[in-house]
Amino acid sequence: MGTITKSLNLLNYFSVTRPEIGLSEFRALCKQDKATIYRHLTELQANGFVEQDPVTKSYRMGPAVLRLANVRERTFPARRAVAPIVTEMSGRLGELVHVSLLQGDVLSPLFHADVKMHGTRVYFDEAEVLPLHATSSGYTILAFGDNGLADAYLRKPLTRYTAKTLTDPEALRAVVAETRRTGFGMCDQGFEDEVYSLAAPLFDRNVRTVGTIAVALPTSRVSPQSVTDIKAALKDGSRQASRALGGDVAPELERIWNDAV
Repeated sequence: MGTITKSLNLLNYFSVTRPEIGLSEFRALCKQDKATIYRHLTELQANGFVEQDPVTKSYRMGPAVLRLANVRERTFPARRAVAPIVTEMSGRLGELVHVSLLQGDVLSPLFHADVKMHGTRVYFDEAEVLPLHATSSGYTILAFGDNGLADAYLRKPLTRYTAKTLTDPEALRAVVAETRRTGFGMCDQGFEDEVYSLAAPLFDRNVRTVGTIAVALPTSRVSPQSVTDIKAALKDGSRQASRALGGDVAPELERIWNDAV
């Protein structure tokens, strides 16, 4: 991992629940010495990617992040494009729906909607990246992503998030194969306890998998009928969101879905 990557990687530790981070906390999170972390933070601060609270001395995300986010959205309005699709799906299913885009070997949340019609709901943090080996969206990316992605990813050490997180490469290969066979990623409590999710891929104009659309719900509401309804909604959502992003669903995936009917 290069110096620039190590510096920028510090930004991934910020989230809605962790908006400010001190130097000691950074050290505990990324397992590097304070001098190195401070050097990275100084570079990020000089370029506006972080700023330091003058009183607490903690760091938070800086104005450069907002500026670049605005440039991205104005030139490639992905969030605005998928928002009505995700919102409509959430209203139709009564569950949390989210779209995430592939960022290296993690998924970066783009937009989510939850109609909040149930007392028990799934909490979703748009600032938290999603791992490929512990989520339905991740399984989907490994199944339909670029050639070699799954092999390279499964050679890495894999973090266990719950008692049901799969970290064995052969077990994960079996899940990826099943995802490709059915056209849907399905994950039962791999990333969070009591959360079940299903996902379908999104494609760009070159028919490359660039992200996923997914539905997450408490395990207490999972039933054969709810799974059937969610899969039907994901097919529509994948088609609409892919087109909104300038692409279309891969013919191979359409064949898989049609054969499953």
